[in-house]
Amino acid sequence: MRPRPISNPPNPYASADVEWLEGAPPALPFLYADATREILSRNDSPDIPFTWSVNPYRGCAHGCAYCYARPTHEFLGFGAGTDFETRVVAKLRAPELLRRAFERPSWAGEVVALSGATDPWQPVEASLRLTRGCLEVCAEYRNPVAVVTKAPLVERDADLLASLAADGAATATVSLPFLDEGRARALEPWAASPSRRLRTVERLARAGVPVGVSVAPVIPGLNDEELPRLLEAARDAGATHASWQLLRLPGSVKAVFEERLRAALPGQAERVLHRIRETRGGALDDARFGVRGRGEGPLAEALADLFRAASRRAGLDRPPPGCGAPGAARATPFRRPRAQLSLLP
Repeated sequence: MRPRPISNPPNPYASADVEWLEGAPPALPFLYADATREILSRNDSPDIPFTWSVNPYRGCAHGCAYCYARPTHEFLGFGAGTDFETRVVAKLRAPELLRRAFERPSWAGEVVALSGATDPWQPVEASLRLTRGCLEVCAEYRNPVAVVTKAPLVERDADLLASLAADGAATATVSLPFLDEGRARALEPWAASPSRRLRTVERLARAGVPVGVSVAPVIPGLNDEELPRLLEAARDAGATHASWQLLRLPGSVKAVFEERLRAALPGQAERVLHRIRETRGGALDDARFGVRGRGEGPLAEALADLFRAASRRAGLDRPPPGCGAPGAARATPFRRPRAQLSLLP
């Protein structure tokens, strides 16, 4: 019996397993419909600066080797490796469900993150327009949003984001872990290049959308040396704030990341894995709240110091404006359109 490949680790919750007979599955993603009846997800992690999120899609065609959301695909009966980027699930009723949530008397206009897991502007969004539909609902209700993406497609929706930003109700964050194009292509194979993402920062800023960058993940021994230059480039493109997160490798992500790192960057893999373990008490991951996003030990502390110093020099050491400020009590411009109010008992 030949060993099972770890490019798509077996799903520990599945009663049956599917293996492709002739190599990897097709590069173009299969699309599945999600019949969920709720769209708002509540977060109770103290490490995440938002309570509510909307994920129009599950799985992501960007194929980032390090994506912490990969294990969520196992709950659907898929694998966390190639399945995650080739079997994308779409919540086709997302805008309708979001409107229904905003009409509930209990909804108080809190910030909604788009999204908490996978990229809401991944390629399939160009045709399905589910994220656009959710933003249209947010604009109609003036509900604050904080968006995160790697995708230039977000520029299509700059009009809605700018409209909300005029009320202090929108911030955008572009995920930018790498400045080096080769390293980015090695570990983010189908995402936009770093230079293209910097152009997205510039175009959103020019449209009037407060925009920052998220250096997530910082991978010890790989992209940490880029931090000062990366943050300066982001500032020059128009970013006003920046954040970071140490690499997290929960569950099956460890196997996916290690395999792809060794395949794409064989000369650097051992050093990178060794340095990751230096920040995780000898392991590749630590799921404890409070440390999973920052790590522990001298190297983790040095990385935090480096980011603080680099962001301060670049002038990006300020909190996101308006709705993007984590943990701050703030007024919301949320209001229900009169047409909907008349329908309420």
